[in-house]
Amino acid sequence: MTSWANSGSRDLHLDLSSVLRPGARGVRELLTTALRDAVRSGRLAVDTTLPPARSLAADLGLARNTVAEAYAALVAEGWLASRQGSGTWVVNGGNRSPTVQPRGTAGTPTHNLLPGSPDVSAFPRSQWLASARRALTSAPNAALRLGDPRGRPELREALAEYLGRTRGVRASPESIMVCAGTRHSVELLAKTFGAARPIAVEVDALFVFRETIASVGAATAPIGLDELGARVDDLERLDTPAALITAAHQYPHGVPLDPARRTAIISWARRTGGYVIEDDYDGEFRYDRQPIGALQGLDPDRVVYLGSVSKTLSPALRLGWMVLPDDLLDAVIATAGGEQFYVNSIDQLTMADFIVTGRYDRHVRRMRASYRRRREILVAAMSGFDVGISGVPAGLHLLLTLPVGAEQTVLRRAAEAGVALAGLARLRHPLAAADAPQRDGVVINFGTPADHEFAGAVGAICHVLRASGLAG
Repeated sequence: MTSWANSGSRDLHLDLSSVLRPGARGVRELLTTALRDAVRSGRLAVDTTLPPARSLAADLGLARNTVAEAYAALVAEGWLASRQGSGTWVVNGGNRSPTVQPRGTAGTPTHNLLPGSPDVSAFPRSQWLASARRALTSAPNAALRLGDPRGRPELREALAEYLGRTRGVRASPESIMVCAGTRHSVELLAKTFGAARPIAVEVDALFVFRETIASVGAATAPIGLDELGARVDDLERLDTPAALITAAHQYPHGVPLDPARRTAIISWARRTGGYVIEDDYDGEFRYDRQPIGALQGLDPDRVVYLGSVSKTLSPALRLGWMVLPDDLLDAVIATAGGEQFYVNSIDQLTMADFIVTGRYDRHVRRMRASYRRRREILVAAMSGFDVGISGVPAGLHLLLTLPVGAEQTVLRRAAEAGVALAGLARLRHPLAAADAPQRDGVVINFGTPADHEFAGAVGAICHVLRASGLAG
C-alpha cells in the first residue's frame, strides 16, 4: 500500500507496502515503521513538520486514532516532538537513533579545537555590511566584470599600505596578487615552480600545504625544526627552488625564526637563486612581545609573502594575497590565467573599504585582547597536568607536548568526548628522518570556540587529560 498524503499543501510519501512483514500487528505498526524508516533514512529531515493526525488519517484512509498513536509512539522513541498548537515535527533522536549525516561529510564535534578558524561568532557583521554597502555603491562598472588577474586595484592599494604599516612588508600595489586564501597561493606557486624539484617545507607543518603541492604533481622535502625555528642549514643539502616557512610564528611549535636564521635563509636564497615562501601564520596576534616583522622586509626580491583573513575574519571569505618579487610576477600571473575569477570583486572592494576606514585594525585589536584572555585561561588550566606548553607568546593555538606514547591515547579520549584536536603525528612530514626527535603532542586552537563555549571547551580538555592519566 503506497500513498501520497497531502495536507495543508505538504506532501508526505509513505510506502506502507515496503515495511509489511510477517508478524506485523496491524496498520498502526505498519504506519509507525514507515514513518520511523523515513526519518532514519533522511527522507524526513530534522525539523520537518508532519501533517496533523486528522489530515494524514483522511489522506491514508485510516482512523485518526491510528495516526495519533503512531505519532505518540515515535515521540516516545525520540524520533518526533509534539506541542499543543505547534503540531508534530522531526527531531534528532539523540542516543536513541543515529544522526543522519549528509553523504561525504563528517560529524560535528561538540568542541572543535582544530586549526584553521578564528571565533567566527565575533565576525564584525554590521561593520562588514557597512563597508559592503559603501563599496557596492561606489563600485565602477568595471568592477562587475572579470579584470586584472592580480585583483582589484582598490584592495591592492589598501593592502600595500596596511602590510607596510603593520607587518613591515615592502610592497607596491603592482606586486600584490589577490588569491582565494593561502592554500590557493601555495597552489599557484607550486604550479609556477613546476615538478622538477621538490619544494622545501618544515618537518612539522600544516599538512594541507603538502597535499596542495602534491596535487599539482610536485614533491616536498622536509627541513628540521628546533627551539630556534626552522633548521635553514638543512636547505644546503637540497636542490629546491623554494622553501615554505612560517617565520613569525611557526605552526605548530609556535617559535619565531631566530634572527641569525632569518639572515641565513635570505643568504641562501640570494646565493642559490631560490625563493623563500613566507606564510605569515598568525602574524597579527602577538601578546607578550613586540610584533616580529615579516621576513619579506629583509629582501623583497627573494621572499614571497603570503597572508589572508582566515584567522582575522573568517576562512569562509576565501580571501588572501601574495606579495611577489618582480621577476616572479609575470610567471605567476600566467599560471593564474588572464583574468581575476577566483575572488569576487565585491568582497575585494568590501575588504578595501574595511581596511581604509580603520575597521579592520579595530577588529584585530579587539580580537587580540579576546584571544589573550583565552590563552591565559587555557595556560592556567593546563598547569595542573603532566604536559609541556609551547606557542604561548602569539597566535591562536597552544602545543601541548606529551609523554612518549601518550598522543594516541589523548586523541582517542578526545574523540570519545567529542573534542576535535590535531596530533603532531598528523602534521609530521612522511619523509622525516628516522633519527629525528619524535615528540608526542596535540595542538589546541583556542580561537575557534565562541565566548560562551570556551569554558566548556577548556573543561572538556581537562577531562580528556585526566582520562588519559596525565593529571599532575
